[in-house]
Amino acid sequence: MKKVIFEGAAVALVTPLYEDGSVNYDVYEKLVDFQIENGTDALVVMGTTGESVCMHNEERERLVDITVQRAKGRVPIIVGTGSNDTNYSIMRSKKAEELGADAVLCVTPYYNKTSQDGLVQHYNMIADSIDIPVILYNVPSRTGVNIKPDTYYRLSKHPNIVATKEANGDISSVAKTISLCGDDLTVYSGNDDQTVPLMSLGAKGVISVFSNIMPRECHALTQAMLNSDIREGSRLQLKYLELMNALFMDVNPIPVKAAMNLLGYNCGNCRMPLVPMADGELEKLKSCMKKYGLL
Repeated sequence: MKKVIFEGAAVALVTPLYEDGSVNYDVYEKLVDFQIENGTDALVVMGTTGESVCMHNEERERLVDITVQRAKGRVPIIVGTGSNDTNYSIMRSKKAEELGADAVLCVTPYYNKTSQDGLVQHYNMIADSIDIPVILYNVPSRTGVNIKPDTYYRLSKHPNIVATKEANGDISSVAKTISLCGDDLTVYSGNDDQTVPLMSLGAKGVISVFSNIMPRECHALTQAMLNSDIREGSRLQLKYLELMNALFMDVNPIPVKAAMNLLGYNCGNCRMPLVPMADGELEKLKSCMKKYGLL
C-alpha cells in the first residue's frame, strides 16, 4: 500500500494581493496560521485557488518557503507544480522538493493538451524526476483534458504517483477509478459539493476552496466520513451546500477572495484577467454568508 499523504480536509490556499497586484506575504502568513489553528489537515500552495498560473517563479518559491517554515511540520505541504510544459513542471517540482514540500499537485496539461498515452508519459516523467509523491489533478472543465479510469490504473502503477484530486464531476467515473486502482491510488474530491459522495466510495478527503473560510467545519465534515458516520457527514454536506455553491457563483477564486475580504482578511482582488464580482453577485454572496453567521 502506498503512503497516504493526508486524510481529511486540505485547503487550497488563496494568495493575498495588495491593490497594486503584488503578493501580500504578511496576510498570507496569517492565513497559514489560521488554517492550522482550525484543524486543516494539509495545505495546498499554488493551486488554482492560489492563482498559480499568474504567479512568477520568485513569488511561487517564496510562498512555498513561507508555508513550509510557518507550518513547521505540523501538516503536510502540497505544492501545485503542474504545467502544459512537461519540462517546466519537472523544474517546478524539483524546486518544490528542494524547498521542503511533502508532495506536488500536477494538473493535466492544458491548452496544447495531450492524449491518454501522453498523460501517462507526462506524469511518469514528473514522478521519475523527484522523490516526493505526486498527486494528479483532473479538472477537465478548466483544462479540456480528462484522465480516464483506465489511464488512472496505468498511472497508479508508478510507485511515486500516489493520489489524485478528482474534479471531473462524474461520480460514476470516479467510482470506476477507485475500483480499478484500490490502494494504489488515493482519491481526494476536488469539488466541495461532492465530498460526501466521493468519500462514501472510498475517497480519503477533499482539497477544498470552502475550507478557506470555514476550515474547522470542513475538517469536521471529512472526519465524520472517515469515522464512517455517513449520517453526520451528509448532514454537514447539506448544511453547508449553499455556501459551497456560492463560492463558485463566479470563476474561482474570485468569490472566495471576496468572502475572505468580507471576513476582514484583506486578500485583495485577483490578478487579471480575473475581475471583481459584480455588485449584484457580491450582495448575493454577502447574504449567503450572513445566513451562516459569518457576517
